[in-house]
Amino acid sequence: MSDTKVILSEREIPRQWYNIMADMPRLPAPPLNPKDHTPIGPDALSAIFPMALIEQEVSPHRWIDIPDEVLEIYTLWRPSPLYRAKRLEKALNTPARIYYKYEGVSPAGSHKPNTAVPQAYYNKKAGIKRIATETGAGQWGSSLAMAGRMFGLDITVYMVRVSYDQKPYRRIAMETWGAKVFPSPSNNTNSGRKILETDPNCQGSLGIAISEAVEDAATHSDTNYSLGSVLNHVILHQTVIGLEAKKQFEMINDYPDIVIGCCGGGSNFAGVSFPFLYDKFSGRQLRAIAVEPASCPTLTKGEFRYDFGDTVGLTPLLMMYTLGHDFMPPGIHAGGLRYHGDSPLVSQLVNDGIIEARAYPQLPVFEAAILFSNTEGIIPAPESSHAIKAAIDEALVAKQEGKEKCILFNLSGHGYLDLTAYADYIAGNLVDHEYPESLIKESLSKLPVIK
Repeated sequence: MSDTKVILSEREIPRQWYNIMADMPRLPAPPLNPKDHTPIGPDALSAIFPMALIEQEVSPHRWIDIPDEVLEIYTLWRPSPLYRAKRLEKALNTPARIYYKYEGVSPAGSHKPNTAVPQAYYNKKAGIKRIATETGAGQWGSSLAMAGRMFGLDITVYMVRVSYDQKPYRRIAMETWGAKVFPSPSNNTNSGRKILETDPNCQGSLGIAISEAVEDAATHSDTNYSLGSVLNHVILHQTVIGLEAKKQFEMINDYPDIVIGCCGGGSNFAGVSFPFLYDKFSGRQLRAIAVEPASCPTLTKGEFRYDFGDTVGLTPLLMMYTLGHDFMPPGIHAGGLRYHGDSPLVSQLVNDGIIEARAYPQLPVFEAAILFSNTEGIIPAPESSHAIKAAIDEALVAKQEGKEKCILFNLSGHGYLDLTAYADYIAGNLVDHEYPESLIKESLSKLPVIK
């Protein structure tokens, strides 16, 4: 009988992160100064990021060493297990082999500490005292709060208001780790006050929360900003997931035909898939699928354009798939996927046809989550459940075709602090949100015009 889970020893934690920029056929266009639309250099980012992270953001090197101090903390949960979803396969009666990399074993319950720890480490080395950040569902905020405590840093979190109200236990987790948490938009910043003047009942968005955190960092000399997804250095840190998975597949003499991850900003999808794309660039057959909510269809209905990373317009312009920086998604429970843009690296790969993107409404996503929890036992995060839905669909295609495909998805976090979402689903209170094309067009019409 084949193993249910594949375990690596701590000695087998990757010692380097994989930088896909060394191998991409086409690199993303550079970030631009929002005032004169000229490419920005490292100096423009030094006000809110430590130089070590800026260097990683633009590095051409394929492999970047993981500091010993970071590796030591990684051992609290890494290597994470690779599971064979045998009971799910049986329920689907599929010839496909379904595997999932389970990142919910981290102290914060998701993949986010993979980058929170190195970001806290590099900021501490740079002499920073406090980090300001944003969070949607709270996975990122709680991860950075934990990492900040380990390095003696103060953490301020601007949490999207709808998630602040929906997920009080995430806020409590952040506060337990010593962070200060504010519902966004807040009265702490000019950005927040401006939005509340226009809409006092604004439920918030990741774009708004980013504006507040960036403003906070830029106006305090002892404070830097930290982002939990989108940027190249964040994507880099997450590749520890896929690098471990490759070792685990070697141990069982298997290899995925399809790699799947949910996608909001892109970090967990990239983390699991980019190390496998390294093989695809060398000619290996492989499909990689980024899965997003139909209510925030950045990759599937957005435009590949320059846009701000935040709502107010404080960040550089990034070349990415976007729905427009003032896009206001519905308050779905998958709060970590409610971002108007996407990673420039992921966006470039989608635009070049190297990876695929698809979108699902939330009701079939929760249906997939229930099936997974009833077969595999783990209650998945609503975000991760998008990847589960895609994996199930691909397994059913394999059944239809009679082919023995190997499918890997990233179970990027557990859902034990998201049980109100499951309560709403079980009670029949959730509805699907298909974002109207007219509102997407209206938001896209306000994008910066780059000549």
